[in-house]
Amino acid sequence: MDIKASDVKKLRDKTGAGMMDCKKALVDAGGDAAKAEKILKELGLAAAAKRMGRATNEGRIFTRVTADKAGILELSCETDFVARNNDFIALGKRLLETMMDKGLSADSDEVNTEIKNAISTIKENMALRRFESLPVAPGETAVDYIHGDGGNIGVLVKVKADGDASDSQAVRQFAFDLALHVAAFRPAYLSAERVEPSYLAEQESIFLKQAQNLDKPENVLQGIVKGKMKKHLAEICLVDQPFVKDDKKSVAQMAADVGKAAGTTVSVVDYRYYRVGEDAD
Repeated sequence: MDIKASDVKKLRDKTGAGMMDCKKALVDAGGDAAKAEKILKELGLAAAAKRMGRATNEGRIFTRVTADKAGILELSCETDFVARNNDFIALGKRLLETMMDKGLSADSDEVNTEIKNAISTIKENMALRRFESLPVAPGETAVDYIHGDGGNIGVLVKVKADGDASDSQAVRQFAFDLALHVAAFRPAYLSAERVEPSYLAEQESIFLKQAQNLDKPENVLQGIVKGKMKKHLAEICLVDQPFVKDDKKSVAQMAADVGKAAGTTVSVVDYRYYRVGEDAD
């Protein structure tokens, strides 16, 4: 079967597997990229947790937190030079503020007009790639974080503390540390309960196939699969990941410790992770 070099490269970029392995997987899958990716995972040649796209275009992430909302926006452009342009940065901040305050969508006339005017001034094509606004309820603390001067990674985090502890310094510090954690480890899900059943089923079948290659008894295979699933969920779910500032404890355990010290209960409510050019799930 004739497999295009461009298809092999795409599969390699997505999975991190070798070129020849990617080509063979595509041949075995009849050219179906999704099937080829699964084959590579079953053979242990691809990282199972790679679910996000690779950054391919320029731009900047913007974040903003108010008393009752937390917003995040990606504004894309053609070159890194423009992404660092003061007018481009001002545009992103202005768009985010306007959209949050007025409840506008990405395709609203006001937003489109603002971007078109900026294109004619800056002389480079740009687009509002994605935007979200999260409500911040009473008792919740929202924190935003932009990583680096280039603004290519942005994070929102929401934690909840019972009683009047949401404004305590300890809770706010935990929320900020958690934002740093998300930027560093970019979890795919908040918790195991948020993972799609179809994804769990796919991973179980992959891990079972890997275990079967070990030629172990059936009762041993199930234990191996269960262990692999537990480890995988700890890698992709925020609350189960080892905390960035104390890897002996999970994020959930650290939240419990912070809550205990503050005389309340602290939980992680939600988060968003944006990276410039990355595919949104």
